[in-house]
Amino acid sequence: MDFHLPPVGEGLYEVELIRWLVRPGDAIAHGQGLAEVMSDKATMEVPSPFSGTVTALSATPGAKIAVGQAVLTYTPNGAIEEKTSDSHDASDSHEASGPNEASGRRKPAVQSQLVQPQDQPTHNGTATLALPPAAPSVRLLARKFGIDLARVHGSGPHGRILLDDLTPLLQPSAPTSAEPVRPEPPKPDYGKPGTTVKLLGLRRKIAEHMLASTRHIPHYSYIDECDATDLVKLRTQLREPFGQAGVKLTYLAFFVKAVARALKEIPIVNSTFDEAAGEIKLLDRYHVGIATATPGGLIVPVVKDADKKDVAAIARDIDRLSTEAKAGHSRLEDLKGGTFTVTSIGNIGGLISTPIINHPEVGIMGVGKIVKRPAFDAHGQIRAAEMLYLSFSFDHRILDGAIGAAFGNAVIHQLQHPATLLLPEKLGG
Repeated sequence: MDFHLPPVGEGLYEVELIRWLVRPGDAIAHGQGLAEVMSDKATMEVPSPFSGTVTALSATPGAKIAVGQAVLTYTPNGAIEEKTSDSHDASDSHEASGPNEASGRRKPAVQSQLVQPQDQPTHNGTATLALPPAAPSVRLLARKFGIDLARVHGSGPHGRILLDDLTPLLQPSAPTSAEPVRPEPPKPDYGKPGTTVKLLGLRRKIAEHMLASTRHIPHYSYIDECDATDLVKLRTQLREPFGQAGVKLTYLAFFVKAVARALKEIPIVNSTFDEAAGEIKLLDRYHVGIATATPGGLIVPVVKDADKKDVAAIARDIDRLSTEAKAGHSRLEDLKGGTFTVTSIGNIGGLISTPIINHPEVGIMGVGKIVKRPAFDAHGQIRAAEMLYLSFSFDHRILDGAIGAAFGNAVIHQLQHPATLLLPEKLGG
């Protein structure tokens, strides 16, 4: 039998196949992931509405596949038994297969997308009892943490299992420390010598976007240094009390807040350029993107209304956005609407970069690592200072060097007076 790609989202008629999660010969259970597909920058898993054995795959990773297109063939479980089952008594069939399986052939396909753990194989052509319905993200989380969905009470419509239903089961029974338990970050994949890798999925989207940015935008770079000594001291002092309140305070939260205030001071940097109309549109919202490295490539989740949020709220947003991005769970609304971008390589290393502007924005700020160096104070005395390099790229059609320097000075002023970033907007802006 053929399996046709089902609807994967409202208004989506075509997606890119990223990778298969099954191979010919694999036994598949209800709800098991068949493939990962991508539209725009959102990756989703296609669950199986059947139980059976995969016989062939009809599409290759990187190919565009349309909703309704046949993408694999399979042999359903119990196919042979079904040919002779008409002579059996209906009640006997019900006892042998269980209440769900007995009526499974009479249910529409959308109702048969029930979850079954991968470690419960079928026996003698008859699948084990199906579990309550759940979204692919819920099934994936349950598999990762070894949660048996058969034992979970679904609070959603018709008993559908929600992410909130799994939350209590993810908490350790006897915490060993006050620190929250965080999943291990995925290890970076730097490739394997002697292999050929096809450019597809998120990596291809990034390549297309970067090409468009460099093709349409005449970049110029502006680099300056910032004495971050007071910022380092303040963050050190606040890290513990913020942590006790459940907030992971990173330098990035201060950078985002400083940029939001500098954008208000130099409004032309917070703009977009409409080439067709020949118009520069100055924006009155301050949505700061944070470039985030993920296993699939670089994406830019957006901290919305950064000018209206305090440092703690921005830190919470950054933690959530980066965690979801690295796990491949970013939502489309979190990837849209940015007006300026911050990219930081300081946690990896490096002092200076020349970042590519995230089109259609007109500027981006790269942040290097903070290093301790000797510096002169106002009285000409040498002291130890925590120095930081900021690398800006600007659209030279919109921003001349003097404007870029003024914006850089505005950001540096904010970072060199970090306590003011903790004040309400009217006092600190």
